[in-house]
Amino acid sequence: MPAAGDLLKKKRIAVLGSRSVGKSSLVVQFIENHFVEAYYPTIETSFSKTVKLNGVEYDCDILDTAGQDEYSILNSKHAIGIHGFVLVYSVASRNSFNMIDIIYDKITDFCGVEDIPCVVVGSKSDLKTRQVQSEEGEELAKKRGAAWIETSSKTNVNVGKVFELCLAEIEKRSPTTTTTQTEPKGGSCVIM
Repeated sequence: MPAAGDLLKKKRIAVLGSRSVGKSSLVVQFIENHFVEAYYPTIETSFSKTVKLNGVEYDCDILDTAGQDEYSILNSKHAIGIHGFVLVYSVASRNSFNMIDIIYDKITDFCGVEDIPCVVVGSKSDLKTRQVQSEEGEELAKKRGAAWIETSSKTNVNVGKVFELCLAEIEKRSPTTTTTQTEPKGGSCVIM
């Protein structure tokens, strides 16, 4: 049986957002270090990668989800047992930006908490045409108590930083004393 410290270093992160915002491109760039040019709708895929933050190595399971819209039902597996959330919108799509609040609210409803560890990500920052300004993304994240960053999977800008920020948000809400995974505190949505 793994020690409690090992369990605390294993984190599950869900990547959520509207269709075609670049969730899979972000994850593939992070895991495999290349940009996927063609678009294939994602069913759902899980990846693993070790991420180092502040000298600590975390074993991260990253769940790349199918795109959400306001009518799709967010599956409970996208909330329960997940330690942190990456909520992605495209800077070129106002609709995808508006979906972030809806997705956030659905997650907090599932988890029964007001505050979740998450990063709001403005993807496709390399595009010249914008519908969402940086200040708007930053303001939304501030309103939700989340981290915020803009990325480009195509040019590999800030991709790794997304997952470091997510881990930092998880750690901010974790207890400072060593507890086991079956004793969640600090607002994380973990049910085992």
